Amino acid sequence: MKKLFLLLSVPFLLWQCTTKKPNMDTPNISKESAKKVTVQLVDKFGETQKERINKGVNHAASLWRTSDGTEADFAAFCEGNFIAKEADLDLAFNKISGYFESIWGHFNEMSLGLTEHMHLSTGDKHPVDDMFAAYSPGAHISSDFYTNKIAFVIALNFPPFTLEEKNSKGKDWNSKEWAYARLGDVFTSRVPSHLSQAASAAETNADIYIGDYNIKMGHLLNDKGEKIFPEKMSLLTHWNLRDEIKSNYSNKENGQEKQEMIYKVMNRIIDQSIPEKVINNPEFDWDPYANKLYKDGNEVEFTSEPNTRYLQIVNSFRALKAIDEYEPELNTYIKRKFSGSMEIPQEEVEALFDTYLSSPQAKEVGKLISKRLGRDLRPFDIWYDGFKARSSIDANKLNGITQKKYPNAKAMEKDLVNMLLDLGWEKERAASIASKIAVDPARGSGHAWGAQMKTGKAHLRTRIPETGMDYKGYNIAVHELGHNVEQTISIQDVDYYMLNGVPNTAFTEALAFIFQARDLMLLGMKDNNPEKEYLKTLDNFWSMYEIMGVSMVDMKVWKWLYANPEANEAQLKDAVINIAKEVWNKYYADVFGIKDEPILAIYSHMVASPLYLSAYPYGHLVDFQVEQHLKGKDFSDEVDRIWKQGRLTPNVWMNRAVGNSVSNDPVLTSTTKALKHMAK
Repeated sequence: MKKLFLLLSVPFLLWQCTTKKPNMDTPNISKESAKKVTVQLVDKFGETQKERINKGVNHAASLWRTSDGTEADFAAFCEGNFIAKEADLDLAFNKISGYFESIWGHFNEMSLGLTEHMHLSTGDKHPVDDMFAAYSPGAHISSDFYTNKIAFVIALNFPPFTLEEKNSKGKDWNSKEWAYARLGDVFTSRVPSHLSQAASAAETNADIYIGDYNIKMGHLLNDKGEKIFPEKMSLLTHWNLRDEIKSNYSNKENGQEKQEMIYKVMNRIIDQSIPEKVINNPEFDWDPYANKLYKDGNEVEFTSEPNTRYLQIVNSFRALKAIDEYEPELNTYIKRKFSGSMEIPQEEVEALFDTYLSSPQAKEVGKLISKRLGRDLRPFDIWYDGFKARSSIDANKLNGITQKKYPNAKAMEKDLVNMLLDLGWEKERAASIASKIAVDPARGSGHAWGAQMKTGKAHLRTRIPETGMDYKGYNIAVHELGHNVEQTISIQDVDYYMLNGVPNTAFTEALAFIFQARDLMLLGMKDNNPEKEYLKTLDNFWSMYEIMGVSMVDMKVWKWLYANPEANEAQLKDAVINIAKEVWNKYYADVFGIKDEPILAIYSHMVASPLYLSAYPYGHLVDFQVEQHLKGKDFSDEVDRIWKQGRLTPNVWMNRAVGNSVSNDPVLTSTTKALKHMAK
């Protein structure tokens, strides 16, 4: 690690603290000492450096602990390591960026290898696979960088900016200034490595739990004892269950019966009355209505799942809450997730969603859906898919097309260039992007995993049965391809490595949605419906209406956890169900004509990806505004231009991308127009 400093052209002081004392995590620099150091540095380097010195010294002081040295050591460190000359600062920045790309990039490759058997369909799993998947090779890196003083060099010379500063000053920053600011975000707090490892392990364990949560649909029985799903159909909660509900809107024979059965299964998962033996197990037949279990035609006794779903959330909460005391500003996971990584205050997100969910358009769209269905709305109609072009196409026909086209992962990987050509990229550019994407057969529902260095590849994962990729898997794959294209552009084409990525996950979801909306076009199927733009608007509105409610549940559950930190999994289960019902009653009951519905609690993200759900509706809002911007423009050129901006704040990114901040208004205004048109 010391080679980093030896390569820099400024005289860094290097030492290791050799004396270990009790209470080594105790803050060690008083405000008076920090002020004295600031005055000394200003005297040495001049008034022109005063703002940088003041910011850097105070930030480094907030991170310095007893184990790092005395106040005199801190003063000597600052004097010896403050970089005054712009050329030296630029050289240091470029070298540090290169080192981080190597470190993060290779750690990312290690994580890919360690989780391969958990995420990919590689045959039978062994318990040792989960043990390796739970290991985080980079958990100690932050502690190491404090010990060898790299963190303090960065904190002193590249101090962080507040979110308010980024939004106000960042409007006028160039790429280098933004990249400097992002380097400043690397060391903002000092979390012990064992706590980082514990949080990573809790997340991985939850991911493993969800990744193995399959329902063997061919073994479900209706109230007549009949099996209505294909014998070998296996659906992952909640993604595949939800998508199966969507696919059955075009099934006129027994589509609603299938939807009702899946809905009942979902409720059993939520309240944990589901028999533990039916999870990922084809040995039993199950009647989810009467909640009876059978083997070889005989009813058998069973034990319900013992609140395992909620235990995962409790474990994640406790691991993440343990970090709070080491985060002086963002001292709750809620703050870290929103004001920190999302860079939008949670209160602002909740207010945005509340306005949308309370809009009068919801009731009118609900009436239209009911009319199109020819029946009253059911709770699972939050996933109504009838506005999409594919909803009128027989699911078996779509499956036949995708299974033939993509019998395995390699077939899709080989076709990526053609898909990008169809989306408008020139041949050389399409080949360049495609060469940075690998397609893997997923064990779970599918996901996208980006590279962390320019020599790495993004990974597209989706389920591919032995019979080939079905339409649901293909639809997910096109969504993930959108992620991969973003991940490739935003690391390969940004001006500086430290800017790689997007403002937050909502902005990668936005491009994923934009790609997903073009899935039929990529199959060579055209939608000639003259009302397609109105239908697309209504589909967007309803999708956002559904996922915003789920996000509200997620946020309120975490607020409840912080208010009840000692709660066990049984208490949490009751709280989640009650919160889901409260959110339903506030935003959905009048639209659906049904009260006290818990269905919003089914999302697996609440278990395996804490507070991630808000990224989806926020991403839909970004998606809608970007789609409006793309009309009449070259699709590929604009996607390249917009997503190579890198990781600015959401507000600055959106204004540079489309000229406006994120807002509900474009969707609501367009929905009103669509409703008026459909009423003619």
